[in-house]
Amino acid sequence: MKKANHLAVFGTGSDVGKSIVAAALCRSLADRKVNVAPFKAQNMSNNSGITPEGLEMGRAQIVQSEAARIPPNTDMNPILLKPTADNASQVVVNGKVYEDLSAVGYHKRNKYFFKEACSAFDRLSARQEMIVMEGAGSCAEVNLMHTDIVNFRMAAYARADVVLVADIHKGGVFAQILGTLECLPSEYREMVRGFIVNRFRGDPELFKEGVDWIERKTGKPVFGVLPWYSHFRIDAEDSVEIETCSSINSLDPDLPAIGVIRLPHISNFTDMHSLSEIDGLQVAFVDRPEDLSVFKAVILPGSKSTRADMEWLDKSGIAESIKRYVRSGGHVLGICGGYQMLGRFIRDDAGVEGEPGCTNGLGLLNIETSMSPEKTTTRSTFSWDGIKGEGYEIHMGKTRSEEQNPWLLVHRRNDRLIEATDGCRSADGKVAGTYIHGLFDTRKILEKWLAGIGISDGRVIKENKQQGRDHVYALLKSHFEENVDVKRLLESI
Repeated sequence: MKKANHLAVFGTGSDVGKSIVAAALCRSLADRKVNVAPFKAQNMSNNSGITPEGLEMGRAQIVQSEAARIPPNTDMNPILLKPTADNASQVVVNGKVYEDLSAVGYHKRNKYFFKEACSAFDRLSARQEMIVMEGAGSCAEVNLMHTDIVNFRMAAYARADVVLVADIHKGGVFAQILGTLECLPSEYREMVRGFIVNRFRGDPELFKEGVDWIERKTGKPVFGVLPWYSHFRIDAEDSVEIETCSSINSLDPDLPAIGVIRLPHISNFTDMHSLSEIDGLQVAFVDRPEDLSVFKAVILPGSKSTRADMEWLDKSGIAESIKRYVRSGGHVLGICGGYQMLGRFIRDDAGVEGEPGCTNGLGLLNIETSMSPEKTTTRSTFSWDGIKGEGYEIHMGKTRSEEQNPWLLVHRRNDRLIEATDGCRSADGKVAGTYIHGLFDTRKILEKWLAGIGISDGRVIKENKQQGRDHVYALLKSHFEENVDVKRLLESI
């Protein structure tokens, strides 16, 4: 087959649907027997995942690789920025921690990071027939364009054509599209082959006049208008989706609910997706002191800045709410950073997360955590009372327990067979913690945990997470191809 041009999916802004469109294109092309792979030069997200080799990359490109029916590889996302503060991030290069840098420090090394991104693209494109690239934020930030390594500068290096995604739900879709083009230099504007309008509510036929207007004004085609969807869900890259989750005040008192503490530096919140997919089970995020007795269990999720988030729990008063909830017999689960917060203290003598020091934890488990510069990144196979599951670990630091009351047995980390334990439980089993993400992706593990907190009334839980994801990608492809002229789009590049 003749080698295809590469395609870049850029946006008029953040959270307009670039990741979803890129995933849809990956599945559509894969089903057309095109050897396709996703690529994003630089990703900024605390929602990451692990490759089969035990390397770290952005979750959006893992989703897109699954949609393309190929294993994830860090060449698909060579630079990952994991925010640790408002103006600083841990920088992961080719799957391994590089350094913690401020925004200024990162931009000073822009040439190095762009070179690494180009090298990764070259390796990937040598193996794949076609690359679907994803941009970041708005592709028309004029003050950043000369240092941007994700959008047009990368597309120009790859000789990729561009499709621009706009979000009509946000409003101002005409200004989004025309304003973006007006901000681009002529050579970049010419790379844009057309547009996809995303998140339309109602009958897309009602937007036909809008499509005609855009095409007359720009001289470029609108390849499709994607309606809003709710019949499937793709793992999100950013925590934007947390903004729309249920609050404690909107809960139905007749249905069971799980509370999730919305930490300022929350990471890997996709751990909760398997819970929110259960019919009749409510999942609500909590970011202030509340009466937690309405919940069957409370979850402390992962954190990119564990000590800072623990201090926030104390200052906000949520720490006392959690302790009061436990004293009244409530169930609490900590995952990764949340697990570390359940202990007596978190020590960081090396200043891994900032200023060296020691922060008191919640004291709900008799464990102690010491931070260290070495980062654990593994795909892990584990079991709970004989029930086997698969997940992954991403964390700094080690946790030890004087009582030796482990929760899970770990049988494999990456490709290495081991005999190890993970996590800790209180004597009554109501407080537990683990370093393993994806704990609930195994149906029987999820059912056992739900039964332990008093939910065991035969709720419908997906039989197999991978089969479930594959079905979701099929739904995404169908939704995309019904509303986007993929043939016209591909013929334009």
